Amino acid sequence: MADAAVDGTRRVLVAADKFKGSLTAVEVAERVTAGLRRVVPDVLVEALPVADGGDGTVAAAVAAGFERREVRVAGPLGDEVTAAYALREHTAVVEMAEASGLQRLPEGVLAPLTSSTYGSGELLRAALDAGARTIVFGVGGSATTDGGAGMLAALGARFLDGDGEPVAPGGGGLAGLASADLSGLDPRLSDVELVLASDVDNPLTGPKGAPAVYGPQKGASPDDVTALDAALAHFAKVLERTETVGTRAAEYAASPGAGAAGGIGFGAMLLGARFRPGIEVMLDVLGFAPALERADLVITGEGSLDEQTLHGKAPAGVAAAARAAGKEVVAVCGRLALPAEVLGRAGIRRAYPLTDVEPDVAKCIADAGPILERVAESIARDFVA
Repeated sequence: MADAAVDGTRRVLVAADKFKGSLTAVEVAERVTAGLRRVVPDVLVEALPVADGGDGTVAAAVAAGFERREVRVAGPLGDEVTAAYALREHTAVVEMAEASGLQRLPEGVLAPLTSSTYGSGELLRAALDAGARTIVFGVGGSATTDGGAGMLAALGARFLDGDGEPVAPGGGGLAGLASADLSGLDPRLSDVELVLASDVDNPLTGPKGAPAVYGPQKGASPDDVTALDAALAHFAKVLERTETVGTRAAEYAASPGAGAAGGIGFGAMLLGARFRPGIEVMLDVLGFAPALERADLVITGEGSLDEQTLHGKAPAGVAAAARAAGKEVVAVCGRLALPAEVLGRAGIRRAYPLTDVEPDVAKCIADAGPILERVAESIARDFVA
């Protein structure tokens, strides 16, 4: 049972990520709140939708009070799309998936060799145009494996083939790279704090690199993976020969987070970005600490609580921060694949999967909202009433 607030009213903080394919983080908070209030009408609920840097990051920032800004940019195949970033005072939250994510590809189309991050660079430039002095660059959910080359090109870098022509877009095009010139990068980047927010710590290349680990999710065949890994390694080697980067290229390529989102982490490091776990960055940006202080009970969650959750995903970050503050944490999820003792070590007292209410997974996905409300009713009876 959560401790009562001074006036006897429970205060609950709902800080959950999306249920991918079913509910946004905002919708999760709304449904949990509705279920809690059905059992305890006077419960005080504060909703703080969270994200770990991947898709949904801008939406979480907007829910926390940032202004949503829209801009037309290039999608991963070059077609123009409307992408959004979030701005509050001089801090911008830019989500690469808004411009270069898998969801930006036409239905049924995957293009692992040719998808480009050019639009992500255009989003960063829009944030600079808006006067941002700090940019949180959330990366994940990408359609791309180009090492951030497209993003860098949008910001003024030049990547040329042996004929002095721009290389073809995408990671595949980097195999033909003959020279790189970063001297034309937007000078405003040197005056901005750029934070690379990611939930993965892979290097750029190799068996744990971007092509090998994440390429197949983007439609890359084994031969494509081999070609992309060689192209990204070549990209880093060419950058080593430039005066502006030099030996730092190899250092960045081996750094944790360089392989994030198809290697855009590497490109961001070339811009001077500092890598931080995405959920830590987002909790800071969203104002989690003061919200946590006001709460008696924290409800976190995501679509699937599994081994990946423990490695930098939003619920693990929320639970760690809450445990450090001495707050009790429970979780909601669509599917639970962690035993109680593992949840406990992560700081989660108990998890409530939708499958406890509806064993049919297909129904859970289709009717996630109403089922989540019933799950929240159980939490209210167990921890709030």
